[in-house]
Amino acid sequence: MAISMNEVRRCTRIDKVIIHSLDLCLYQVSVVVDGNEQYVTDNKGKLLRSFNILNLQTLFEGLPVTQMVLRQQSAYDEMVGQPDREHSNAMEVPLSHTSVGSPLTLQ
Repeated sequence: MAISMNEVRRCTRIDKVIIHSLDLCLYQVSVVVDGNEQYVTDNKGKLLRSFNILNLQTLFEGLPVTQMVLRQQSAYDEMVGQPDREHSNAMEVPLSHTSVGSPLTLQ
């Protein structure tokens, strides 16, 4: 399920912003609102992605964000031939969500 950035801006509380590290310098963003994680889209319904993590962080400046993290899913197990795990091996690193730069313009 997805939520548009316009809808995110109308939220009175955003529990968590998750910036997903997909591949080297490619990032995608999701939010947790009322316990539900949803990927964020632009006004045309396209998932928000960027090659610059700061571009995504600036979208949430001034919004009621409780927590912002970078989530990295490790490919280590797959690379060394380990079987699939029962639990995720994702790592979350806290990020600052205060004034980080100029906001990204959405189309």
